[in-house]
Amino acid sequence: MSLLSSPDGRFLVFLSGRSSVDSGAHSATDSLHRIDWPVNGHLSSLKIIDVIPIVQSAEDGCFPGLYCSNFIPNPWLSDGCTMIVSSAWGSIQVILSVNVLSGDVSRISPTDSNFSWNLLTLDGDSIIAVFSSPVDVPQIRYGYLVDKEIKNAAWDWSDVSSPIFGCSAKVNSLLSCRQFTILKIPVKDVSECLTKGASKPFEAIFVSNQSKKNDVCDPLIVVLHGGPHSVSLSGFAKSYAFLSSLGYSLLIVNYRGSLGFGEEALQSIPGKVGSQDVNDVITAIDHVIDTGVASPSKIAVIGGSHGGFLTTHLIGQAPDKFVAAAARNPVCNLASMVGTTDIPDWCYVETYGVGGKTKFTEAPSAEDLALFHSKSPISHISKVKTPTIFVLGAQDLRVPFSNGLQYAWALKEKGVEVKILMFPNDVHAIERPQSDYEGLLNIAVWFNKYCK
Repeated sequence: MSLLSSPDGRFLVFLSGRSSVDSGAHSATDSLHRIDWPVNGHLSSLKIIDVIPIVQSAEDGCFPGLYCSNFIPNPWLSDGCTMIVSSAWGSIQVILSVNVLSGDVSRISPTDSNFSWNLLTLDGDSIIAVFSSPVDVPQIRYGYLVDKEIKNAAWDWSDVSSPIFGCSAKVNSLLSCRQFTILKIPVKDVSECLTKGASKPFEAIFVSNQSKKNDVCDPLIVVLHGGPHSVSLSGFAKSYAFLSSLGYSLLIVNYRGSLGFGEEALQSIPGKVGSQDVNDVITAIDHVIDTGVASPSKIAVIGGSHGGFLTTHLIGQAPDKFVAAAARNPVCNLASMVGTTDIPDWCYVETYGVGGKTKFTEAPSAEDLALFHSKSPISHISKVKTPTIFVLGAQDLRVPFSNGLQYAWALKEKGVEVKILMFPNDVHAIERPQSDYEGLLNIAVWFNKYCK
């Protein structure tokens, strides 16, 4: 929870993760609240006022809820009651203005593009922010109110010249021929038991060449985020840019359960991991194949943590769909993970749903272990034939490396081509610069071997 005082000290505002606590999901839709500080100093009269409640299911194009883990040190405009924050809005990160007295929320970053925007700092009623896309390196922008006296006044954004975000001519050349779009993927087989929010289309970011060579599609890499309650945003990421520059199209899937799409869609996945999320990814792949922008013959898949869970599920449940796979610290066997991870509650909630909160115990029953196994990628390992590279951190307490190692050894035993990269000093994220570089380089070589 983040807590701030207003500039004049008349009220406090705070972010709440109550929906996460109540559901057991490790991330969920945030809410924003205000406490008016009593003039008489009697704390017994304190009252919590909802400023931004949890959004269950937003109408198309409308505010999907708040996804903001913290505030910048001074987020206030000069009126003393309007905050500026960054938040996920579907697959895009946007900048919002929030009037904490009226509850009015406005998207003030430009709405005419799918670039992501990140708030850096404020100076009075001026904003410094960074914007980028999967194929555009970060650039600084300066924003200011066109007319402060008008309610919901427009913001104007200007370029700021900076050598910090410069890149080489070669990188610019490689990225200049790439493009991206955000796809709306209809949910397949909508049933009456789904909530309204869980029945709405989910999104995928599609990165591709601006023109086909000889009318042939580039090989496709499906990119899957972890969490599962996280989101892949449409900002610049060096790993995505690197893989794209090698001549791959990217399908970056924000399956149902991702942040940024309302609470009902987010809460639709606990209890359905290994099925609903897998089906969403397959639906997204079939969508780009059916629309003619990807070929079914050269598809690879990559993901870490829960994205690795999905990667190893997909090569088992859809063994003929993928020619190569890469898994970073993947969850492969929930039955063994639950006794060794630092988040055993996660195993229960994502397996059982919200009821997993009450079932959680340090001593899982035989029935628990059987269900964990049935929800795990290792239950489909007999069908796997996709060559797979594993990138593991030996210091990972979240998903201990034994999880991925067991799965990899089982694949080798059945004759599937496997490569294992073990980084002795890395934890779950594998983000030490040398490890990140070596891991990504080896993944690229692996994909080139089977996709090119």
